[in-house]
Amino acid sequence: MTMKFLVVLAVLVASCAGGAIPLVPGDNSHYVEGESRYIWMPDGEGVPKLVDLHEPVDEAFLNSRNGANNQYWLFTRSNQNNHQLLVNGNIQSVRNSNYNGNNGLKVIVHGWNNNGNTAMNSLITSAFLAVQNVNVIVVDWRALANSNYMTAAAGVPGAGQHLGNFLVWLINNAGGNWNNVHLIGFSLGAHFVGSAGRQAGGRCGRITGLDPAGPGWTSNSNALSSNAGLYVEAIHTDGGTLGIFNRVGDTDFYPNGGRSPQPGCAGSNCSHGRSTELFASSVRTNHFVGRLCSNLSQAQNNQCTGGTLNMGNGIVTKRGNGIYGLRTGSNWPF
Repeated sequence: MTMKFLVVLAVLVASCAGGAIPLVPGDNSHYVEGESRYIWMPDGEGVPKLVDLHEPVDEAFLNSRNGANNQYWLFTRSNQNNHQLLVNGNIQSVRNSNYNGNNGLKVIVHGWNNNGNTAMNSLITSAFLAVQNVNVIVVDWRALANSNYMTAAAGVPGAGQHLGNFLVWLINNAGGNWNNVHLIGFSLGAHFVGSAGRQAGGRCGRITGLDPAGPGWTSNSNALSSNAGLYVEAIHTDGGTLGIFNRVGDTDFYPNGGRSPQPGCAGSNCSHGRSTELFASSVRTNHFVGRLCSNLSQAQNNQCTGGTLNMGNGIVTKRGNGIYGLRTGSNWPF
């Protein structure tokens, strides 16, 4: 009996050691992109939720709830707090709105488990409207964004293409100048605007990725890349965990090393979201000065001393290239 018990115990130990019983982490400190099965991600309220990166994609959901469910919420200086709904293919919805084809266009796309009312949207919208007389469109893609992470990620390219098609229709029918179009996306939203930009033929004047989502995207051909627009910039604040650490744009900024914890943050959730706050602040005051780095290691270790380029801001004609590092404060305006 004792021998049989020992044999059973040995089999259990071997099973655990072999990974048959997956270990659920208490935090993201041991997360390794491409290897770890589990990661904690914030939901729409910022509460950490355990995500299984092996969870199957809900194909039926994707087929029934694709990018046709995107909603396009217009804000202008005439309606800063209440959006007007623009409907793809319905020119009356545009004519009845405050959209002005003579003004620049800013498009903001949220991340996983978020929606059009998530705080980052109003934070960035109000920053733009404070300094520029522009059209701001907030894309609400909550139907897809609130599915499981793997399903949402799988649906991002298609939903992004719908946004690209909408922008082509809007500019062709209601006016606008591609050189004055600036797309801004957070986390999964960064890859979303990448797909939109490519669908629009890479014509957007500028695209900004705010801590582009990392899990499942490091070697993904649908990830944000420099071919998405005339100028593509990324701000990395939780690289290697919730965000991607590798370069994705013409210019990649790595504030405070580009990883968690960012100043004033305790972990990944705060650090990931910090990218949206840094960007909103930069639109208002344009005070973040990056220094050119020779490589990613220099950026990660805050050792960059080369030429300068301001991080973020809302200048659609901005251009640059390279890896830049800088330090920020821990509280608004950072």
